[in-house]
Amino acid sequence: MTVSLGEEIMLLSLDDATGAAQGQTAARWGVAAGMLLELVLAGRATVKGGRVEVFDPTPTGDLLLDGRLDRLTRWVHGASSSRKVSDWLTREHAKGSQDVVASLVARGLVTEERHRALGVFPVRRYPEADGTVERELRARLASVVLEGPSRTPAPAPSSPCCTPPACTPRRSRACRRSGSRRAWPRSPKASGRA
Repeated sequence: MTVSLGEEIMLLSLDDATGAAQGQTAARWGVAAGMLLELVLAGRATVKGGRVEVFDPTPTGDLLLDGRLDRLTRWVHGASSSRKVSDWLTREHAKGSQDVVASLVARGLVTEERHRALGVFPVRRYPEADGTVERELRARLASVVLEGPSRTPAPAPSSPCCTPPACTPRRSRACRRSGSRRAWPRSPKASGRA
């Protein structure tokens, strides 16, 4: 089963047994950035100079990405000037993660459990239902990190090994060694050298 980068990030952030989100804030930003990255890799959107533009509004065939593409198209074309990527991520990080979780539930990868904390506060948890996709993802990541990229095939374009800094503070060691441009190098400001 093929899952998008946003879905992979969400799967990794959910605790398998309890279904509680670990690092929920970072995961939401990572999901939003991952879905935008998928649209860029699919040739539907472009990012230049910190600005996002819709290049091709035709559907990708993935319902989750098509929903994001439709929202992005309406948002970008509703303005008189180009829009900032940071504004899009700020706008979409909560809604995007909700849609990703709904997609994971619909695909049967996680189940939704609802209850009330202290009998008052509604709580939703998403424990693992089918762990095969997450196990394959973890094996792929472990292979790249532990064995290095020279012994393994190149990670899929949607691999969390090279996720944007919205959800990881720095690149993995395997990505740094490979010299990949997709590995999102740290800016001089972030490393304190500027």
